[in-house]
Amino acid sequence: MIEKKINIILQTEQLSIGYKTKKAETVVASNINFELHKGQLIGLVGANGIGKSTLLRTLIKVQPELSGSIKLNGIALESTSNLDLAKQLSIVLTEPLTSKNLSVYELVALGRHPYTNWIGNLAQVDTDIINNALELININDLKDKRCYELSDGQLQKVMIARALAQDTDIIVLDEPTTHLDMYHKAYILKLLQKLTKDTHKTILFSSHEIDLAIQLCDTMIVMRKDDVVCDQPCNLISEGVFESLFPKDLISFDDTTGSFRIKK
Repeated sequence: MIEKKINIILQTEQLSIGYKTKKAETVVASNINFELHKGQLIGLVGANGIGKSTLLRTLIKVQPELSGSIKLNGIALESTSNLDLAKQLSIVLTEPLTSKNLSVYELVALGRHPYTNWIGNLAQVDTDIINNALELININDLKDKRCYELSDGQLQKVMIARALAQDTDIIVLDEPTTHLDMYHKAYILKLLQKLTKDTHKTILFSSHEIDLAIQLCDTMIVMRKDDVVCDQPCNLISEGVFESLFPKDLISFDDTTGSFRIKK
């Protein structure tokens, strides 16, 4: 039990998420309870508009929770300073780069920002970590290219390398396979699975690629209209969780293959 608690990286208790104004409070999802452990690949899935991005924004402290608690390495997220947060949690978002004129190496080096002095000088340890990130993602051959020269798939790998260079316990990715073809969707998610095994980091990503997530993830967080459930994919399948994700008039879930099918 003690070992289990040590390995909990991110934990929510009775979490309620949504939006608050002076006049009203809009609850997107409530009673969210889960524990994410060290070295796990976790997929966050659900129908469009269900609140996946709202949950991710709340978990990375961009948006305040309505109620309940979030703990990062046992410490309340609201009590964690931005600098301490940047040393424990890194993010890969879908927003376009503000400057694609940076070289791949320069972009990955930005991951060391929480650790460098105010001038941003890189020490030898920073250089070693940057080079290791390039090696892990297998993009050494791209390090001198400018980001505007890269394909969407290559750029996504560079963004993951930057998050790796930040050297945090958990990496959070919002829709990392957006704009990619089927091969590169599978490649990126397979890469994330490999990174959890090679680095023992916890990786949480949101995705519409539910079939791939079922095959690759250790744990999945499934957002439905009335609840949020977190468990191993095999348990979620046996409990019929995926069957209730979409209206049954068009899409069905085959629990023998772990995949969705369009009804004829």
